[in-house]
Amino acid sequence: MDQESGHQEDRAEISARLNTRLSTFFHFLSTTFMDALHHIRAWSRLKKVIVAVALIAFVAVTFLVELPSITVLRDWAADAGDAFIFLFFVLYIVITQFPIPRTFLTLASGILFGPVLGSVLALSATTISALVSLLIVRGLLGEWMAPRLKHPAVENINVRLEQRGWLAIASLRMIAAVPFSVLNYAAALTSVPVLAFTIATFFGSAPGTIATVVLGDAVTGSGNWLAIVFSALLAGLGLFGIYLDQRLPVKSGK
Repeated sequence: MDQESGHQEDRAEISARLNTRLSTFFHFLSTTFMDALHHIRAWSRLKKVIVAVALIAFVAVTFLVELPSITVLRDWAADAGDAFIFLFFVLYIVITQFPIPRTFLTLASGILFGPVLGSVLALSATTISALVSLLIVRGLLGEWMAPRLKHPAVENINVRLEQRGWLAIASLRMIAAVPFSVLNYAAALTSVPVLAFTIATFFGSAPGTIATVVLGDAVTGSGNWLAIVFSALLAGLGLFGIYLDQRLPVKSGK
């Protein structure tokens, strides 16, 4: 009886902690949402119109604009000559500012430029694209978001990212299921240092990006079992990195 009673008390304590954390998190979401509404209402009419148009354009590009096919890209390459390398590099950065999967562009890098130049182009464009996204979102919302990161629901997470964000970012980059652009937006709203974010993006994205370029025959739609196995191994490594980050302590009193 005593042992059963002890188990019930443990379950009750765990349930109470979970409820407290959920309550704190939902309070953070609700207060942030209401603060955002009040902040938007204080905008001038012109600013509201500009932001609304920008959001509509963002959604339209994300869902309505189609990526050029490999055939079209080859035609562009033939017309532009050597300048196409730079044009493709810029196109990669611009397109990946939106929540559009970058897999096609990475595959296209290998098909159009070969494994070496394709890997260099795709990885460098990926890194610069992430940095640009971070700077844009942080420039627009960073100052507004900063005081809200002191909320109990997110303060510990933010401190962890500020001190050791490179590990979390690099680990998440290895997990293919984590959207590239969404991670950029989310990281921008935290205190993760810009340099740590950029370096972690480069090294965390490198294995998957290079593998996608090299194993470019997956673009045929038949897939490649080696690519699937490699992606699974990377995901496992990324999850281990997240677990390790959670286990390692952070400095207090910062």
